[in-house]
Amino acid sequence: QVQLVESGGGLVQTGGSLRLSCAASGRTFSSYAMGWFRQAPGKEREFVARISARGAITDYADSVKGRFTISRDNAKNTVYLQMNSLKPEDTAVYYCAAHPNYATIRSRGDYWGQGTQVTVSS
Repeated sequence: QVQLVESGGGLVQTGGSLRLSCAASGRTFSSYAMGWFRQAPGKEREFVARISARGAITDYADSVKGRFTISRDNAKNTVYLQMNSLKPEDTAVYYCAAHPNYATIRSRGDYWGQGTQVTVSS
């Protein structure tokens, strides 16, 4: 099993930056693809970014492409989401997820963190 804990959320002004972290437990972390999702009030959960188990492949939602960067440090059992040029529409609870299959993590995870709130003021 993998346990995930997000951190790094907070309040930021439009145009600002935040880096989210997702700390994972489990000896098989390096074999899991990881993803970031978000859910805004009144909206469905949406895919944000994903990264393959070794970090060689990444993918982003069109809405964040060019602004967000997903990365991972398997030695630290941590995945990151660097968020730049933040917009009010980025306001949401952000969740990290893990799944052994990179294709599957695009739509769901086997394991989820508790979420961290990101609020971008306008």
